[in-house]
Amino acid sequence: MLAPLALVACATTADSTAASDAELARALEGRVAGPPQRCLDDFRRTNPQIIGDRTLLYRESGRRIWVNTLPEACPGLSSDRIPVFKIYGSQVCKGDIFETIDRSAGFRGGSCRLGDFVPYEKPKS
Repeated sequence: MLAPLALVACATTADSTAASDAELARALEGRVAGPPQRCLDDFRRTNPQIIGDRTLLYRESGRRIWVNTLPEACPGLSSDRIPVFKIYGSQVCKGDIFETIDRSAGFRGGSCRLGDFVPYEKPKS
């Protein structure tokens, strides 16, 4: 009885991963990755787009998007949750921890760690 449930869970995870990968590819289409940065100035951190359970996108301008791929999956990360950071100084950095808050009910979710910030830019014409 448990084997069919395990197969359904694997299929759901694979479908979710494929959908997240496709969403990320659409967001970064036509952009070129730059070198990873350990920290990002706080002002760039407004309203990240959440993709799947491991990726945050920060849109700095029409030309640049910063991608943060978390070192491990964050079970509380989804589009109906808000990432909440404790800021010490003017930057967020790799390894900093944030919590997720349910958008409608306000319940706290899990704590998650940031990875490197990778800039993606549109090539200059």
